[in-house]
Amino acid sequence: KVEEIITSKKSLQYLYSDAKNAIFMDPTNYEQVDIPKKVVGDDIVYVKEGGNCDILFWDDKPLSLEISPKVRLKIIETSPGIKGNTASNAYKPAKLENGIEVKIPLFINQGETIIVDSRTGEYVERAHALESRRI
Repeated sequence: KVEEIITSKKSLQYLYSDAKNAIFMDPTNYEQVDIPKKVVGDDIVYVKEGGNCDILFWDDKPLSLEISPKVRLKIIETSPGIKGNTASNAYKPAKLENGIEVKIPLFINQGETIIVDSRTGEYVERAHALESRRI
């Protein structure tokens, strides 16, 4: 027989990371919550400082981090875009504001914001101004 456990989910605001933990704040009572990096894993790179994400808890023990499957990130470094080059299979490297590198289409420039799949770390599409409310 399998014992059923009761879990709870809290929406917390990400503040920063140190060597061992990711530090979050509960916006309802402003308490800081230290969550070990082994719990949040590599997904923490997709959460911006000040951003919210859901943490799954069991008896006040954090179990996992849940983030949006699509995240908006700004390109901080890439070679200049080539105007008119919209070839769908040609890509160049780009460094994003969270420090990771992704392959982007040739026509996208430094300073633009793109949508990245947080599950694969791959470019999805160019972000549009109106999409900020959906993601």
